[in-house]
Amino acid sequence: MAMTVIPKGGQQDSASTHTLWAFMTALSGVSDELERARLTATGLPSFLACHVSGVALVDESETAWSLIIQKDGHPVGPPRTEQIRAELDRLFQEAIRKPTVLIATIEGESDNARIPPSIKELGVQSLAVAPLRTLSHRLGMILAGKENPQRFSREDELLLLTLAEHSAIGLENLRLHKSLQKYSKDLQRQNELILRAAGEGIYGLDTEGKTTFVNPAAATMLGWEAEELIGQPMHTVLHHTKPDGGPFPREECPIYAAFNDGKVHRVDDEVFWRKDGSSFPVEYTSTPIFESGKLTGAVVVFWDITERKQVQDALQNALTEVRQLTERLEAENVYLQEEIKTAHNFEEIIGQGRPIKGVLKAIETVAATDASVLVLGETGTGKELVARAIHNLSPRKDKTLVKVNCAALPSGLIESELFGHEKGAFTGALSRRIGRFELAHRGTIFLDEIGDLPLELQAKLLQVLQDGEFERVGGSGTIKVNVRVIAATNRDLEKFVHEQHFRQDLFYRLNVFPIHIPALRERREDLPLLVKYFAMKHGKKLGRKIETVPKKVMDSLVSYTWPGNVRELENVIERSVILSTGSQLELADWLPKQGISSQGNKVPTLEELERRHIIEVLEMAAWRVSGEKGAAKILNIKPTTLESRMKKLNISRNQ
Repeated sequence: MAMTVIPKGGQQDSASTHTLWAFMTALSGVSDELERARLTATGLPSFLACHVSGVALVDESETAWSLIIQKDGHPVGPPRTEQIRAELDRLFQEAIRKPTVLIATIEGESDNARIPPSIKELGVQSLAVAPLRTLSHRLGMILAGKENPQRFSREDELLLLTLAEHSAIGLENLRLHKSLQKYSKDLQRQNELILRAAGEGIYGLDTEGKTTFVNPAAATMLGWEAEELIGQPMHTVLHHTKPDGGPFPREECPIYAAFNDGKVHRVDDEVFWRKDGSSFPVEYTSTPIFESGKLTGAVVVFWDITERKQVQDALQNALTEVRQLTERLEAENVYLQEEIKTAHNFEEIIGQGRPIKGVLKAIETVAATDASVLVLGETGTGKELVARAIHNLSPRKDKTLVKVNCAALPSGLIESELFGHEKGAFTGALSRRIGRFELAHRGTIFLDEIGDLPLELQAKLLQVLQDGEFERVGGSGTIKVNVRVIAATNRDLEKFVHEQHFRQDLFYRLNVFPIHIPALRERREDLPLLVKYFAMKHGKKLGRKIETVPKKVMDSLVSYTWPGNVRELENVIERSVILSTGSQLELADWLPKQGISSQGNKVPTLEELERRHIIEVLEMAAWRVSGEKGAAKILNIKPTTLESRMKKLNISRNQ
């Protein structure tokens, strides 16, 4: 936690999040698509305040719907199937255009968000719809309805969206599993056909290599007329080739192996050529024929395995896709388990003063772009919340925001954490692991405490920023990703660059759009708001109602220097709420005396005094920098010098 936040829809109920996670875990074990949909509709009200719940699944061609809907825990038969099908089509097309959850209410209906009449007939006055979709498929939607026009809270939206993301990946896995079963049946059927054809693909060879018997069906299988083969040497008929493409001399041709040593030979996969010049894979055996102990000929039986190889290739591709989706599902489930416990998903930054408004303006400006952002500020000022705000306002907001604390990971593991590793890459690597960059594909990655990233890994991070590609630890293949990078640090990176602890080229790549977060002592005008918010937040959690903050308590809090910034403030207020016995906040003796000045204000630093003075002069000059009436003239310095100081001190007119 860093900068303070205000919930948009009230505190997220931890019991609901735990119920949701247990519910998603149970759903993972259901292998039938419709049964999974039925259980989803049944279980939705257990963690979401709704009277009507349902799941609508669309087939792969998006032409047919399967709808399961319940009201107050009882199944409801959808009225007028043809009518609701058209309504579901319209609702689905609207929902998939939304990056999050589609909300419609009776009171706020419009052409773009309207409750379908068939759903409205069930008494629904407020509807929430979360699309079921993955990167490659659109599967349907989850519906939740209430019998009153009150909108669903943002926390309800988060729970519904989390369930939809988990369910979509699970449903896609189920459909891929069905495809695998179909491939297996096709493969079995092809094998049966090939075995039947093998009995027809028989050539009899005499000791001179001449064809003594040809089954016409076998000739047709190769695309030749039977009469063209009679009496032809085998190597002139099949045109068997060497690996380099040249023809085999008769004495080296594997098909004549039985003549050479009198043993049975089997070849699993060789390239043969038809008369028209087209190639095809063949599996064959060469078996010698003996009469009275004398080698008199050989029988060659072949199989054209073209279709078998095609099915095997398709099966292998499907297995690869399932393995990749399974790995991603496992990685996303682990990450979602962490994210669903976070209490800051749909919250706003608190602040009304000029410094924090400047930060909000910078967030709004850069969010719509894909530019790298470097968030600077002391510990506890709110760097992670700024990163979340940028992500939530960006076009990537419906994808994952992945967090990595570079200071919390051992140097030996951070490369594997960022880029993943292959099985056996190092001791303990028992399976392949997807890294955080791969998990953040098409989303955002937040690299906290970037100044603590080991120097040897900075070059690999630079490669990702420049080229969008990397290799897993122990791997040789290049992985391409599309990731927006937000980095944060409480260190002086320019000083680190000068001391050669941080790569200069990486610093320039990260420092495309820097945002400086002011310390709490630099925005004291926001302290009363922060104190009241934390008192309300922790009072609610502890079952206490803090209604007032005495002036003496507030004065003490405002005059304190807050070296730990907002994080320290929240801890102090939480302890005070625990201590308070009535409706007033009791501070006790929590603040160090040396942190409070006798005048109620700390002595400002020279940099703070310079910043205040420049802002005052700029306001006097109507924010003109140069010219006769400009601030530079008043300060008796060059305009370029003033612009440099303004940039250094993070001064802008928007603040």
